[in-house]
Amino acid sequence: MFSRLFAPRVTAHAHCDLPCGVYDPAQARIEAESVKATQEKYQANEDAHFRARAIIIKEQRAEAVKHHLSVLWSDYFKAPHFEKYPQLHQLFNDALKAASATKASTDPATGQALLDLIAQIDKIFWETKQA
Repeated sequence: MFSRLFAPRVTAHAHCDLPCGVYDPAQARIEAESVKATQEKYQANEDAHFRARAIIIKEQRAEAVKHHLSVLWSDYFKAPHFEKYPQLHQLFNDALKAASATKASTDPATGQALLDLIAQIDKIFWETKQA
């Protein structure tokens, strides 16, 4: 009876176990740098086993990029940010699609395109921190 009485009625979800309020595009950037570096290593190596491992790692890191970007988009940025930076929704959409593109490609140019979009998000993020 007591366990039902004191049981939580609502479950909260955050990018970590506790809504800590710590956000930084650097998390996505580091993963994206790993994607690009793996694409470069893939291109420089002819060994089939190495290439297979590189693809798996690249796809895992690209998925991590998507996760970190999604958390920033949905949890950090709020309506006033989107009003001040009307391009922000499209920028995140483009970055998430670019992360997906890196999963389908071994061309480091796709990794660089992703890094360029993350750099734009990073610039806006730090501008919001100054305000």
